[in-house]
Amino acid sequence: MNPNLHEKAEALPAQPGVYVFKDDSGKPIYVGKAKSLRSRVRSYFQDSRAANEKRDLMLEAAHDLETILVDNEHEAMALENNLIKQYKPRYNILLRDDKSYPYIKFTAYERFPRVHVTRRVKKDGSLYFGPYFPANLAYRIVDFIHRHFLVPSCYVDLTREHARPCLQFYIKRCLGPCAKDLTTPERYVEAARDARLLLEGRESDLVRSLHDRMAESSNRLEFEDAARYRDQIGTVEELRERQKMAANSGEEADILGFHQEGPLVAVNLFHLRGGRVLDRREFFWEDVDEFSPPEFFSSLIKQIYLDQQYLPGEIHAPSDFEDRETLEEMLSKKRGRAVHILTPQAGPKRALAELVARNARHSFERRFRIMKPLAREVLESLSDALDLPKPPNRIEAFDISHIQGTDIVASMVVWEAGRMKKSDYRKFIIKTVPQNNDFASMAEVVGRRYRRLQEEKKAFPDLVLIDGGLGQLHAAGAALEELGVINQAVASIAKREEILYVLGRENEPVVLDHHSPALHLIQQIRDEAHRFAVTFHRARRSKREITSELLEIPGVGKRTTNKLLTQFGSINKLRKVSLEEMAQVVKLAQARRVYDYLAANS
Repeated sequence: MNPNLHEKAEALPAQPGVYVFKDDSGKPIYVGKAKSLRSRVRSYFQDSRAANEKRDLMLEAAHDLETILVDNEHEAMALENNLIKQYKPRYNILLRDDKSYPYIKFTAYERFPRVHVTRRVKKDGSLYFGPYFPANLAYRIVDFIHRHFLVPSCYVDLTREHARPCLQFYIKRCLGPCAKDLTTPERYVEAARDARLLLEGRESDLVRSLHDRMAESSNRLEFEDAARYRDQIGTVEELRERQKMAANSGEEADILGFHQEGPLVAVNLFHLRGGRVLDRREFFWEDVDEFSPPEFFSSLIKQIYLDQQYLPGEIHAPSDFEDRETLEEMLSKKRGRAVHILTPQAGPKRALAELVARNARHSFERRFRIMKPLAREVLESLSDALDLPKPPNRIEAFDISHIQGTDIVASMVVWEAGRMKKSDYRKFIIKTVPQNNDFASMAEVVGRRYRRLQEEKKAFPDLVLIDGGLGQLHAAGAALEELGVINQAVASIAKREEILYVLGRENEPVVLDHHSPALHLIQQIRDEAHRFAVTFHRARRSKREITSELLEIPGVGKRTTNKLLTQFGSINKLRKVSLEEMAQVVKLAQARRVYDYLAANS
């Protein structure tokens, strides 16, 4: 520890702010906030303080101290939360789970606005609605918008005209703004405006507008349009009634529970809405030293809720903590109504807290006792991580293999219904790429595979998995777009970092916990694709080398070589074959030349 830190602490003002301890390289290792910076930071150096191994280790590593003054404790809490998420200091409690509940993104800045499900809210000119839970609610609403308003979720470039629309247009789930003369800007603006009214919860305004348009269409004798507006009115009113019943059916609360052994911690978060549990979220930590429930849940609740748009009326924590009242005030102000952070001691709420704690223990057992998770849960986790509309049943994975650009081949392996389906594996010899170019090779093989599926009118997989990084992913995406395939789910996994990228959301990489069963499934499929490609490449290279060697024998040509290799397979096997056996496959003169050559070079 730098001895000057104590002097810095003594000189701090008695004002609210944030303090940051840094190591000798200037990297933040701990971020904290205080009502009085001087009192809080000085307490780290007082001889009377109780023993705390984590704090002592942090002070031993600390070489510098930085402080930021703010006007009040609310600002200090918000800044502390932002700095923890930005720097991820190793001595803070960090929200390890990168999963968050989905939002619906309405790209208001585009000429033809679209709707997407996303888990990250950014300042990009879009409107965001949510979060939605259970997570599939966001997908159901977007599907509703596709079917009734024909506003798409694709990522195709709409700033230029395309030769033909994708399948979504033909199955009446998109107006087709990507191709010429399929829709008009006015028709699309109307549909996008309707979708926005629905997302904003303005169902009454939407129904009123639809009634007006239905009447106008009827007066103009455009009965097909009038019938479409009538159907939309009925669907929206039905949706409004369901939402009204759910809103009036009971309390809303988030309930936290935990199980901890040593540095290992599992936390469950239950979402109680309308008097029933709608969804559950799990968190895991493997490196929590000196576990203190008050400190732990103070940090966790800040990281979960301070940046969340939707807030429940109650948050039930397993332990009370020092800055609970300040956090309640901040969350209440953010929500516009009261938010209470409670620690129930008796009654039904206490029973619910015990139920969540039991589930946290079960989560702990499954994660840290190496219990096998249910296949359904693994697929749901993968679906959530990659924003897939449903848990995948079929995944097709591609890999490229070569050595310094020679004998370039590709493999496709298939995972279906919980297992590798070897009967559907495919091998590809790259035909259009003359030299080492993984991106062009990937584009060729993906294009060949899915052009054939189109021609044979076969179903596409739920997920296309690419072995590689962004370059390979974009190459696969370009090949699919050239085929008019726009809404196919495509992801890639980078070998070294094990980071997942999703086509269309490349700036939102998915980093799964290294213990995650969903990541293990992706790795298993990726590794199988790699194994299959490498095996095929070795066989091709071996055959080429053998062929080249036999062709060096005077009087032995390609036909003789091919016959011998087809029959016997390899040089080693040929060396064990008698002259008489060779003569049964090729002419005696050629057989003798090969036999004598192999005998002389064995």
